[in-house]
Amino acid sequence: MRHTLKYNGLALFLLLALVISCGNPKKLPVMGPKTVLESDTLYHTIPDFELKNQDGQIVSVGDMKGKIFVTDFFFTTCPSICPIMKTQMLRVNEKFGSVQDFGIYSISIDPRHDTVEVLKEYSERLGVENESWQFLTGDLDSILDLAQKGFLVSAAEDSTAPGGYIHSGAFILVDKDLRIRGYYDGTKESKVDELMKDIAILQKEYEGV
Repeated sequence: MRHTLKYNGLALFLLLALVISCGNPKKLPVMGPKTVLESDTLYHTIPDFELKNQDGQIVSVGDMKGKIFVTDFFFTTCPSICPIMKTQMLRVNEKFGSVQDFGIYSISIDPRHDTVEVLKEYSERLGVENESWQFLTGDLDSILDLAQKGFLVSAAEDSTAPGGYIHSGAFILVDKDLRIRGYYDGTKESKVDELMKDIAILQKEYEGV
């Protein structure tokens, strides 16, 4: 009888834990600086900008608002981490590229070489056929400023670095309100797996689940 009560109590505890966990799904943190006011908290958001994609179309932050999206910084002649990052981003694109209100924005930090035409050829070599994944180029100083102050990652010219630039290998997850919700090492499969799980969590957040 005592053992029966013990097991019944354990089963009840596990059931309650399951109900609680289902009723309180994981919520991703909001990254970056914030300003706390009396009645609200203002979070860091991606600032406005204008760049061109591989089709020569202007892309601004207004095109990103209302989407869950992933951004990375790269350059097409990068001899180190970029090829690995693009292999991993292909996995993200394969899983979410056809999902409505989702996007990928890969921003070149070598716009002098990475023209619209170069990015178009690069995207075709990768086999990117959907419109969800866009490759962006523009003014160098504006791009470096956007990386450092907007997406809060490193990016700079460096003559001693392979290819002449240093940059973060992070995949940056941004929500529909332009707030940064996560950073993931784009060179590691396990971290990109985590990113894809968190994209799904963020989708549910906006669905109100």
